[in-house]
This record gives sequence, C-alpha cells and structure tokens, in this order.
Amino acid sequence: MKVRTEARREAIVEAAAQLFQEMGYERASMNELAKRLGGSKATLYNYFPSKEELFSAVIRTYATQHLTDAASALNDAVAKSVTLEEKLQHFGEQMLKVMTTDNTALAVYRMVVGEAGHSDMGMLFYEAGPRESVEKLARLFSSAMDNGILRLGDPQIRALQFLSLITAEIEIRIFQRTAPPLSEKRVREMTSCAVRMFMAGAGK
Repeated sequence: MKVRTEARREAIVEAAAQLFQEMGYERASMNELAKRLGGSKATLYNYFPSKEELFSAVIRTYATQHLTDAASALNDAVAKSVTLEEKLQHFGEQMLKVMTTDNTALAVYRMVVGEAGHSDMGMLFYEAGPRESVEKLARLFSSAMDNGILRLGDPQIRALQFLSLITAEIEIRIFQRTAPPLSEKRVREMTSCAVRMFMAGAGK
C-alpha cells in the first residue's frame, strides 16, 4: 500500500506551480513534473489522478484559498451582529491583500488569462474558488434583501457587480510587467470605496 504524506503533496503542488508558470497548462506534463521531483508518474497519480486535479490544487493553494476563507466568514455564526458593510469590507480586504501582495497568485491569474481561450483552465480556475465566493455573496445579499437592507434584485448579479467593484482598481496589475505591492492602508481605502459605491447603488 502506498503511503501518502501531506509534506509530499505540498512539495508536488509547489513544483507544479513553478512548472505551470514556466510552460503553461497545455505544455506542462506529468512526465516533466516527475523528472523535476525525482520520482515516478505513478507517485504523482497516487496524489492527483489527473493534471486537471493537480492544477486545481495549485490554483486553490496559490490563488483562490483566500477567496474560500473570506467567503466562509460571510455567513459565520459569530458574525451575525456584524453589519453588511463590515462583512463586505472584511471580504474585500482579504481578497485584495492576496491579489496585491502575492506574486505567485498574480502569476497564476496571468496564466489563467493567457490559457483560458484554448483550454479548460479558465473554468478550472472559476470552479476552484470564484464560484464559491459568488454563491456565498449571493446568499448574503438575498438575506439582506429579505431584511430590507438591499433593494430587490438578482442576488447573483449583485454578487458579480460587487466583485467587479472590488477588483476595478487592480485589474491592470495582471497586465503590468511588474506590479509593486500595495500597502494595507491602500487596500482598506480601495475596499471601502467599493463597498460605499455598492451600497449607494444597491442599498435602501
């Protein structure tokens, strides 16, 4: 029986992240990854049944885990007394901190943009993080509509609109050759601006 360890899994994901960045999703192979790790393909497949699942693990580790963590906090039982604006501020800051300070996360985003037109990478990325954020934001907004905090509308569209406001000022970073990190103060300011604009348009 083959024994799997968390340390080995993390090493595979780390090496795969580097490989995907260097070669892109389509050209990267399990053969090449096995060579770099000094093991066999059988070992890799023992951890990840396919390249798609391995890439999903890379995405979640380096680019979307912060979204999952931030989204989970939206409906946290201990946060029931927190205002909608405060919840959105916390979510937005958690989202932007990674996108404005983590070079590996930014590299993954760039890779997804570059490959999405000719592979399934774009949807793999979406399913590994953004979809969950949209769904949880939509549930939060639906509840806020029921409680008279937000005007009635499609909760999922509202979620997409809020995410667009949050990322409006940083999307250019994906296309810049070098993108210097932003301070926590600047992240708070950008998030606060997005929350205010969202509430001005969707709030009662």
